[in-house]
Amino acid sequence: MIKALVHISRFVLAALFLFTAGAKLAILKTFAGNVAELLSSAAINYERWRWPVTISVIVLEVIAAILLIIRRTMRLGALLAAVLLIGFSTFALYYVYTLHGEPLECGCFGGIIGSQLGLKTALRNLALLVPALIVFFGATRMRAGPSPPSTPRAAPS
Repeated sequence: MIKALVHISRFVLAALFLFTAGAKLAILKTFAGNVAELLSSAAINYERWRWPVTISVIVLEVIAAILLIIRRTMRLGALLAAVLLIGFSTFALYYVYTLHGEPLECGCFGGIIGSQLGLKTALRNLALLVPALIVFFGATRMRAGPSPPSTPRAAPS
């Protein structure tokens, strides 16, 4: 049961990250504009950091997906996925509640699924931590495998 849950979770997460990276690439200039607005609102030089941050987000999503697909690196992929999801959620909450930012289309899913940066985005990302945790902790159990049956020992003579 755990093995099936780990496989489903890792491939769903990998597909999600590949989908979001592809969707961002489809609207690259728009997504870079959203990143620039977010950087500007956080008092970061958006002219300098817009493209490095935009490309980094997309590349990290692709790397997380690849790591999740490869059996030997799925735990590392789950860890990277969790870091990305927590980071995105933290920034969404920071943007809305600390910076009191204007509602902004985050572009997380390109132009396919509309979602504004805020509590809903953060909660969605935090809900996606569940499959990441299933992969991270379940992979350890899969590696260990089932415990061998115990055999009674003969009494010493």
